Amino acid sequence: MSTDTQPAEPAFSGLAERHRRELHVHCYRMLGSFEDAEDTVQETFLRAWRRRETFAGRSTFRAWLYGIATNACLDLLAKCRPQPATGGEVRWLQPYPDQLLDELPAGGADEPETAAVARETIELAYLVAVQHLAPRPRAVLILRDVLGWPAKEVAELLGDSVNSVNSALQRARAGMREHLPAERQDWTGGEEDTGTRALVRRFTEASVAVDIERIAALLRDDVRCSMPPTPGLYIGRDAVVKDWIEDGFENMTGLRGVPTFVNRQPAVAFYLWQEAAGAYLPLTLDVLRVTGGAITEITTFHADRFPRLGVPDRLPADGAA
Repeated sequence: MSTDTQPAEPAFSGLAERHRRELHVHCYRMLGSFEDAEDTVQETFLRAWRRRETFAGRSTFRAWLYGIATNACLDLLAKCRPQPATGGEVRWLQPYPDQLLDELPAGGADEPETAAVARETIELAYLVAVQHLAPRPRAVLILRDVLGWPAKEVAELLGDSVNSVNSALQRARAGMREHLPAERQDWTGGEEDTGTRALVRRFTEASVAVDIERIAALLRDDVRCSMPPTPGLYIGRDAVVKDWIEDGFENMTGLRGVPTFVNRQPAVAFYLWQEAAGAYLPLTLDVLRVTGGAITEITTFHADRFPRLGVPDRLPADGAA
């Protein structure tokens, strides 16, 4: 069935579900929160069902859904989204498991689904920068620069003029330059390679051994560390190490680590031995940005994300998955 004609009611759910994952990624990029994105996709489908008679085939069904999803995100942002903290951290930030990004069908470089999950627009550095933009310029940037929509279609979706959209895009691009790392190679690590895998392995081993000196040797001088939603952004190796020591990391025992990937970045899921459970249970997820053979950023998330990451929800006593 073509998606360029009004879908019959029995086919509506199937047509909408076909686009669920890419709509979820779109809402996640707009909102920075996996959970808020899930709620907003549900709201999108509800609105689309209620307004299904308004789909007249002037655009594809996919584009129609994107328009509804974008406006649902803007409505949420208008109601309850706080501003990033003064230090720049985004406390509502949540990770996006690669195994879910991989659910999108593989296509050529020009396919919309491929563009929707391009590595450099799903990494945490990009997500954080996007969250610093005002909602409408944010929507314009994502629709124009990530999804490749023409200015005229974005203007129609937002009820603005093409000139207003172009102006918003320029402001958004300027805002992104302010908040992204200065050099392009510093905010996207490129293809995962042998050197990166070895670095992640050394980081995991040193962390499990609670060897702060070994971990520190893997960090770049200007490394950045944060732990959403906990306040605080630590910049520089000395500041990061000082925070670890003050938090008592040196005295921690019973750690295990399992490498994984989120947001197209290497990550390590850490587990802590719990005697009562007789197993290692989820503790934290460290997402790493690696540049030039060194760790340039660590974003640590709490363990409630583990069920979605494709890693075990516990490890047995011998530490095997």
